[in-house]
Amino acid sequence: MTDGIQILNPPGLGPAQGLYSQATFVPAGLGTYHVAGQLSVGQDGEIVGIGDFEAQFNQVYGNLKAVLGALGEDCDSIIAMRTFLVHSQSIPKFMELRAALFPTIFTGPDYPPNTLLVVDRLVKEEFLLEVEAVAAKLHE
Repeated sequence: MTDGIQILNPPGLGPAQGLYSQATFVPAGLGTYHVAGQLSVGQDGEIVGIGDFEAQFNQVYGNLKAVLGALGEDCDSIIAMRTFLVHSQSIPKFMELRAALFPTIFTGPDYPPNTLLVVDRLVKEEFLLEVEAVAAKLHE
């Protein structure tokens, strides 16, 4: 992380159960962005990858990166995320895709805290996952 943001894994805790850390410290004076949950929607407003978890995963993270880019930020400004899946059977695929993606979008080696939830459904039945984020304002 940059500009004093610290990704933390305090001693005395068991290891994270995936690519995330236990906490983030954000120094005083940094503003934050609260990024709405990103869905698998293309620029044309159409759902991308109906029935295809990997296509939706790629679109969701592409949208998240696009929002951050429009704000003048990148993924290293993320201080926390919340991920929603609609099928528990998607967890192994999510973990596999995340393991491949995260080293390419974060400078690492630690990643921001993330809460993974399995929910009954999202705003439309066709959506398989949603990711929201909180990001620090690091760039002017």
